[in-house]
Amino acid sequence: MSHLRIPKNWTIQRSTAFFTKDNVPAALLSHHNTAEGVFGQLCVMEGVVTYFGFADSEATEPELKVVIEAGQFATSPPQYWHRIELSDDAQFNINFWSESDKSDKPMFHTR
Repeated sequence: MSHLRIPKNWTIQRSTAFFTKDNVPAALLSHHNTAEGVFGQLCVMEGVVTYFGFADSEATEPELKVVIEAGQFATSPPQYWHRIELSDDAQFNINFWSESDKSDKPMFHTR
């Protein structure tokens, strides 16, 4: 799961600022999913981000756990429910990839 391939003809539609424990959006820490036709690429610059994947929006136990350390990235496929946890020193950002221009559309959804 940590490196599901983003199709080669897709491009980055949006990138976030760098997040830490002090400014991470609450939505990323709870169940959310990437939008239809959007891959998320979580890139860790410092510390550790742990990614938990869920079978659906109602699942409480993760079916997947990926530990992403500084200098690594992981991808999240379209419409896959997940959440993250951060180490105290974590710093990361997210690139959102799609085939077509989605710059005016939401990149993820929450429960």
